[in-house]
Amino acid sequence: MWFSIITGVLLLTPSCLAEEHWWQHANFYQIYPRSFKDSDGDGVGDLRGIMEKVPYLRRELGIDAIWLSPIFKSPMADFGYDISDFRDIHSEFGTISDLEALAATCNAEGLKLILDFVPNHSSDESEWFTKSVNKDPTYSDYYVWHPGKMLANGTRVPPSNWVSVFRGPAWEWNDVRKEYYLHQFLVKQPDLNYRNPALVQEMKDVIKFWLDKGVHGFRIDAVPYLFESTPVNGVYPDEEKSGETDDPDNPSYLVHALTQNLDETFDMVYQWRKVVDDYKQEKQSEDIVLMAEANTFKDTTGKQFHDNIKRWLDVVPSNRISNWVLGNHDNKRVSSRLGVARADLYQIALNVLPGIAVTYNGDELGMEDVFISWKDTIDPAACNSNPKDYLIYSRDPVRTPFQWDDSVSAGFSTNRTTWLPVAPNYKSLNYKIQQAAPRSHVKIFKALVRLRKQRTLREGTMDMQLVGDNIIVIKRHLDGVSTIVAVLNFNKTTETIKLSSVFQQLPSAFEVITSSMQTNYIDGTVVGRDEIVLPADAAIVLEGNVANGI
Repeated sequence: MWFSIITGVLLLTPSCLAEEHWWQHANFYQIYPRSFKDSDGDGVGDLRGIMEKVPYLRRELGIDAIWLSPIFKSPMADFGYDISDFRDIHSEFGTISDLEALAATCNAEGLKLILDFVPNHSSDESEWFTKSVNKDPTYSDYYVWHPGKMLANGTRVPPSNWVSVFRGPAWEWNDVRKEYYLHQFLVKQPDLNYRNPALVQEMKDVIKFWLDKGVHGFRIDAVPYLFESTPVNGVYPDEEKSGETDDPDNPSYLVHALTQNLDETFDMVYQWRKVVDDYKQEKQSEDIVLMAEANTFKDTTGKQFHDNIKRWLDVVPSNRISNWVLGNHDNKRVSSRLGVARADLYQIALNVLPGIAVTYNGDELGMEDVFISWKDTIDPAACNSNPKDYLIYSRDPVRTPFQWDDSVSAGFSTNRTTWLPVAPNYKSLNYKIQQAAPRSHVKIFKALVRLRKQRTLREGTMDMQLVGDNIIVIKRHLDGVSTIVAVLNFNKTTETIKLSSVFQQLPSAFEVITSSMQTNYIDGTVVGRDEIVLPADAAIVLEGNVANGI
């Protein structure tokens, strides 16, 4: 599901939500392990580095759960999304013992640990793939193989016209097995065959393996690609052309009705949900979460933002929880994609909406994309392009090291050379400076996380009104507790908002909880309900008590 601003990520939950669960109103925090904290000075982030920062995540930010991008054994052709062993940790990140130590540290702090689950494909360096290539009876059908089509002139060609996400044909010839294998991503990422019951069981066992190590759930990557259509009379059908581009190597060249979002995909996800539910029942553990992926895009008016949120909330069943995400490791950072001026506005929106909020590491500081030269580019999505267009495809700019302080390599590593260059502005944009400043992006973020732990945002009703085309007012109310109001100004001009003309039965005055950096409001001060003045692209959060004025 695609939204123009905020990502609604499907949270795959147990069916019964009669009581409150830890994840329902949680703040999740995505960590890109290579870039979060390097504990051993090799220039690459690792598990021990994450463990070192658990107090920052839990005690300082107030985060409820962390989700780690892939940490499994991998040749790193796609930086961990090409897994060679689903039951081991990549050596740059540490060991299984380090993962267990991190899980224990998180558990002691009340922080939940979520891992990326990458079920669509493995690395071509996986033992499974090697055995499949050699037609080992157990592994022969772990992947999607086909001999291809024979033309009238005797030339063998790929089974179909399917195109990879990373450009070019989605089929690759293997000279040992003498067949083509499917890869919807890199050539080095052969697709697993979910029509093989043995493979299905293998992946269920992988889930249970990591649950035994102390994790509390998984974010499932690339869900739409799990299944593809079956051959018709022994031949895979071609996909229709989209008409969007005349470049046959571009994934947008085709309509992916045969390779994405097949009905079997949804059934497979529910099977995984049953695996973790059964595990919870067997172990008498806390809830285990599964999250599936979606993405976001730029430029919007207040009306578009309002309409997208309303459209989503109108269709969510009453016993299901929304999950709101602004950024991740595959998209431009919030400050670069949606604008530095609006960075706080979107954080405020993210945190006052009902449900779960997910933040990508560094967005709490307002970190920005970093220019990465062609010489320094390592993202395969960019490297498969060319020096002229690579920045269109590169995800390197959003994956640069976390900016902790103004020391060597922004405090990310003791090594002056890091796997991607540190942002050149790290001396002026880092956590140490923002923590010491009277007002900062991270202090706004902390105020919002604290607010979300109050009853009004957990249990209260929600009403949302559009004022004109570019001002949104969101009201959360819980009888006998408080009223929380967020005002979002999408205009490019300063606006005065009279709340009494938007909602009835409001407190006459409010306490300022927090506001965008460009405002002059001081947290904790009291303002009248009809005296809200917001600069362009700014937002404010207010709280008042209906009975007692404030």
